[in-house]
Amino acid sequence: ASGGASGGASGTWRFALLGNPNTGKTTLFNRLCGLRHKTANFPGTTQDARVGALHLPVVGAGVAELIDLPGVYSLELDQGEAAVCREVLAGQLAPRGESLAPPRALCVVVDALNLSRGLVMVGEALRRRLPTVVAVNMLDLARQRGVVIDAPALAGALGCAVVPCSARTGEGLEALLRALADPRIPNTTPPAGEDELARWAEGIHLRCTTASPGADEDRLTDRLDALFTHPVAGVACFGLIMGGLFWVIFSLAAHPMDWIDRLFALLGGAVAGVIPPGVIHDVIAGGVVPGIAGVLVFLPQICLLFLLISLLEDTGYLARAAFVVDRALRPFGLPGHAFVPLLSSHACALPGIMAARAIPDRRERLATILVAPFMTCSARLPVYVLVTGLLFPGSPLRAALAFIGAYALGILAGVLSALLARRTILRGRSRPMALELPSYKLPSVRTALISTWDRAVLFVRNAGTNILAISVALWWLGAYPHVSPPPEAEALRTSAAEVRPADPAAADALLSRADRLEAAHASANSFAGRLGRLAEPVFRPLGYDWQLTVGVLTSFAAREVFVSTMAVITTGMDDAEDEGVLEGIRTARRSDGTTPIFTASTSWSLLVFYVLAMQCLPTLVVTAREAGAAKWALLQFAWMSGVAYGAAWLAYSIARALGAS
Repeated sequence: ASGGASGGASGTWRFALLGNPNTGKTTLFNRLCGLRHKTANFPGTTQDARVGALHLPVVGAGVAELIDLPGVYSLELDQGEAAVCREVLAGQLAPRGESLAPPRALCVVVDALNLSRGLVMVGEALRRRLPTVVAVNMLDLARQRGVVIDAPALAGALGCAVVPCSARTGEGLEALLRALADPRIPNTTPPAGEDELARWAEGIHLRCTTASPGADEDRLTDRLDALFTHPVAGVACFGLIMGGLFWVIFSLAAHPMDWIDRLFALLGGAVAGVIPPGVIHDVIAGGVVPGIAGVLVFLPQICLLFLLISLLEDTGYLARAAFVVDRALRPFGLPGHAFVPLLSSHACALPGIMAARAIPDRRERLATILVAPFMTCSARLPVYVLVTGLLFPGSPLRAALAFIGAYALGILAGVLSALLARRTILRGRSRPMALELPSYKLPSVRTALISTWDRAVLFVRNAGTNILAISVALWWLGAYPHVSPPPEAEALRTSAAEVRPADPAAADALLSRADRLEAAHASANSFAGRLGRLAEPVFRPLGYDWQLTVGVLTSFAAREVFVSTMAVITTGMDDAEDEGVLEGIRTARRSDGTTPIFTASTSWSLLVFYVLAMQCLPTLVVTAREAGAAKWALLQFAWMSGVAYGAAWLAYSIARALGAS
């Protein structure tokens, strides 16, 4: 019998794509839909809902919808991904909250090289009594390795259409679309018990598959596995590969990030020249344009990270890496899957937290999300450079050792916090590391690019709007209210006008000093400056005066803002790379006119605080979204801030006790 009424809005045919991880399901989805898809969340969950447009070769079908369900090993598992699959197939859940109805048909993707495992999933799907098509993927790899699948015999045993195909090469996709256009309800009912179902799947696999595996292929796979999963060599390979990935992200992303900064600096200047002076001018030129730049400047790192991870995952290496790292992370309550999010967070916590979606266990996923921001991200580096330069101005080696110590302190705080979370609020038995090692293969660049594009759009749409709003609000706090210039600045301008006829260079120098005085005066009297004075008693135990307090508070928008904020407050200039500005920061005094802002004990306290504190509102936005509730972001903020405050106070007290000045 043919499939019944379609599910979908306005009579649109809706199909669902189901399969185990590493079967090429997402590659097949991307091949069928390309960029004609949208990504959102299934209502009430944190699971991605990828819905693509599918063109079927049948009159009257029009454009159908294809839902890419989460990859699961079984529909019966007690986890979020399996629950989403069950509810979609039962017509109890739909992407974007659309009309609820079971899909018109189900396409189950299985790996031709691991057919027995895939047939267990097929058996579970057949019991749902939905029109079903089985796509036997990776046909090209099976052919290379001497595996032959008798598709007609397999279709007869399953009682539904079976289409051999290769998502990588496009082979068999037209036949798959034709089968989906005329789906049939299966006439076979597999056994219900877990053991009986496994025997049923293995029996069909033996009857419908013949194999003469190539000895060379097997030997190469065994040698690579022996290398990548070895307790010593595997760790060394992991370090080299991840170090290379880390280096590529840092080095290649730096150029487009710099281009984005320059582009928006030019755009801000152009906007400032077009819009007449006034409130609208200030909001757009000073708030909106830099706010958009603050969103887009993250994109190069995010795109590079997900591109490289997608390519590595497609080769089959990431599963081996997770197996190796699991030994080190398991004592702290984290799985091997957490290594990619934690490593990624050393570039930027945003893509690191987003990468935690690959962790199947909810408790382990939440623990990883909560501690990922402890890893030293690139935004902390300008602060580290400034503070270590102040502490060790004539000793690059000691400054480098302090740098390494900052990285180590962040990692230590992260894993210990994960251990505490797993023993308290996220208590529960850790799942054993059961991994199915996928076949080695060349990665699909097309699939990796589509996946990267998908993540980039998702980031800009979901996190970008929040980051923009936060950036504009913080700019307003720093720019208003407008205050009259200080008398010293007015006097300098008068002097400049008097000496200009005789000495233009001296006049320009006087005007530059006046501009710096005005900028510092405006910053001190802004809402942010007043807030700094109000909050100074809170930070005084750490050795901070009101000026450092302003720098700390404004950097809650983004850590790297601290350096430019201190440059403006102490020198009136925001070019923190200028040697004169650095010297001005080094010699700046507190309100008493004698005590330096940056004493040695204060600098140690500040370095420890920035290693451990949650000072990135975009990260909190992404945490709330990925964890599924704002309470997790609030907990993350409270815990990291408390740890940072306590550790900074301890560092300040020890430094003072040791006589640091």
